[in-house]
Amino acid sequence: MSPEIADRLIDIVRNAARIEILPHFRNLAAGSIEAKTDPSDLVTIADRAAEARITREVASLLPQAMIIGEEAVSANPALLQGLATAELAVLVDPIDGTWNFVSGSSLFGVILAVVEGGRTTFGLLYDPVNDGWVTAHAGEGAFRFDREGRRERLRIHPEEMRSAAFMPLGQFDPQTQRALFSRFTDVARLSSLYCSCHEYWLLAHGAADFGVSAMLNPWDHAAGELIIREAGGHAAMLDGSPYRPGISQGNNLLVARSPALWKTVRDQLAEALFHAECPQ
Repeated sequence: MSPEIADRLIDIVRNAARIEILPHFRNLAAGSIEAKTDPSDLVTIADRAAEARITREVASLLPQAMIIGEEAVSANPALLQGLATAELAVLVDPIDGTWNFVSGSSLFGVILAVVEGGRTTFGLLYDPVNDGWVTAHAGEGAFRFDREGRRERLRIHPEEMRSAAFMPLGQFDPQTQRALFSRFTDVARLSSLYCSCHEYWLLAHGAADFGVSAMLNPWDHAAGELIIREAGGHAAMLDGSPYRPGISQGNNLLVARSPALWKTVRDQLAEALFHAECPQ
């Protein structure tokens, strides 16, 4: 991933947001919203148009790449096959946080990740409303950019705050929800934005201590997980194995501001999940 290619990918995402997404923000026409798996799993005309534009322009830029968009996979899950071994793949989430977008909340974003040989080598979190973005190249650190292109390196401080963390309790069964919540009562803000883009953004800025996934869609996590590690945080599956974008099921992904905190939270999660499976 050369800097020139990365800059072009950023331009593609920014243009898609400007042309295909923002004109529909708080301006969605009747009939332009559909539910997929359940009433909260939404897709809009903006999701589809943005993904189509990004896919078309990335294919022109990187004709050898496998391009995997969330909406394309929704229509054809077989597209995910081969991601783990693809020489070059680009993951696209055209609107991450579609429910928020539909509801008029600005907590939505665009996520793009480049995967080479099963490993994420470039990640982008883009905030369309503020026209700002966070990127990371593997081994080169994580950076925040504003609309003028000014750059700031991100470095997560390892000191634990217990002020905020992200955990999508609503995606667990009720018994597991109770077990999890009871183990983390000391976290002042235990919540979920239901937008991986903004959750990883805040984690990379050190505004939250840890984040737990309940689903492993690669377009949600590949970019953010790389950015957290490049900013100095720690990320791994609950069994301690490294995260890879080709993992689509199994145990949860946990990211934290330090390896020590990761282990503490992992132990609390393991205890809660065991308690939920084996109630007294």
